[in-house]
Amino acid sequence: MDLNLTGRHALVCGASEGIGRATAHELALLGADVTVLARREAVLRTVSDELPCNDGQRHGWIAADVADTDGLRAKVESLASTRPVHILVNNTGGPPGGPAHGADIAAFLDAFNKHLVANHVLLQAVLPGMQTDHWGRVVNVVSTSVREPIANLGVSNTTRGAVASWAKTLSRELAVDGITVNNVLPGFTETGRIEQILRDRSKATGQTEQQVADGMRKTVPAGRFARPDEVAAAIAFLCSPAAAYINGVSLAVDGGRMQSI
Repeated sequence: MDLNLTGRHALVCGASEGIGRATAHELALLGADVTVLARREAVLRTVSDELPCNDGQRHGWIAADVADTDGLRAKVESLASTRPVHILVNNTGGPPGGPAHGADIAAFLDAFNKHLVANHVLLQAVLPGMQTDHWGRVVNVVSTSVREPIANLGVSNTTRGAVASWAKTLSRELAVDGITVNNVLPGFTETGRIEQILRDRSKATGQTEQQVADGMRKTVPAGRFARPDEVAAAIAFLCSPAAAYINGVSLAVDGGRMQSI
């Protein structure tokens, strides 16, 4: 199986922690040059310095806020003009919880800007290099909610669904250029996001966070939450040469929690 990414340049968003950081590590292990992107410069420097690095690999970082569309575009276009990006991993923390019917319009607009719009800006910035090399991988870290909406995550459910539809459309448009576009749908994963969900559900139900966590684990046939590296492994595979004919899919990494086929 060809998993070798030597000579490929990956841009991994949300890479300061959790799934993004684990993905950067996995792609570096496969030989890719990795640029990590998030808001916290000091953390990114550490992440970049700690990535596996063999002879010839070059890693780097970009401190950027996905909410600043113009700034994000400028920084990534500058990167792509000097080092074409072949792999784009779109990954951003989810919006706060709450029912859809009670959400402010501003909450929807903010979520769409940080997810769908930011993803699109990033794609446009790196697409010319992918098209020139006739090789590209785009993987969006989304959520199982694109298939089965999650209670009390109304804004997130709506936004994630839009990203999944955007990705499916792109997969059909860009395949002729040797570019695949896929989604990974993490289930409950040991990240800052799950901590936020536990806090929100604890406040809403009056249960302790431990009780909430125990209840969530009972819904997973595997009986536990995922580790970030387990989700990252699926992302890295979709970025590899071996996955060249996998395009337009939404791959659940959820321990079997979803009941849909």
